[in-house]
Amino acid sequence: MKLLIVNPNTSEAMTRTIDQAAHLYAGPGTEIVTLQPPRGPRSVEGYLDGVVAAEATLEVLRDRGAGFDACVIACFDDPGLYAAREALPIPVFGIAESAMLMACTLGHRFSILTSPARSKPGTLELVRRYGLEQRCASVRTVDLPILALDDDVAVTHTLFAAAGRRAIEDDDAEVLLLGCAGLAHLDKELERELGVPVLDGVACAVKMAEACHGYGLRTSKRLGFAPPTVKEYVGHHGEVAAVQPVP
Repeated sequence: MKLLIVNPNTSEAMTRTIDQAAHLYAGPGTEIVTLQPPRGPRSVEGYLDGVVAAEATLEVLRDRGAGFDACVIACFDDPGLYAAREALPIPVFGIAESAMLMACTLGHRFSILTSPARSKPGTLELVRRYGLEQRCASVRTVDLPILALDDDVAVTHTLFAAAGRRAIEDDDAEVLLLGCAGLAHLDKELERELGVPVLDGVACAVKMAEACHGYGLRTSKRLGFAPPTVKEYVGHHGEVAAVQPVP
């Protein structure tokens, strides 16, 4: 299958991390292209960043999505996910939703480890959107800016290990989710250290995309994700229509 992965921010380093994680776990028959928008925030750390990143991500998906079998939005805020499912006729996966759904198959309750601290309300809103409040034990945050996560990998590991340990011991979490695509390289190290499954959303989305493709599944277009009505967007990009994949 051909899989398009879009990093919604404009950090080249994070795009490389995402691409490496995707290739690490993808099956041998999966061809991956990883892109980022030409404009937008360097990192997504709040509601304004998310809105701007969502629009830029949708432009990339609509402009480059033809010929792919599925797409992944590689930010734990899942910016523009539902809109992308409307706009594209192929399945679109968000790394947060994919990780949460996979976590539900591995334990009774999961905790999300994310940064910075201001991201907690938005992450909890996402849990509620997906109807998983009863399965979410907690959202634990490390107050580091997203772009500082790679400044000292040892410090980042120590801080997230401590947050994960608190989630396990204080919140009874049985599965941990890494709440940022830039943390993809920590999953197996933390899993060995903490003794519970630790999920990287990029890997989860890639495997879910492969599974749906292998099963011949596509997004339902009956109601909520029906193609958008073709209309003029004044001062924007003219008429809006769904991307048509190359047969």
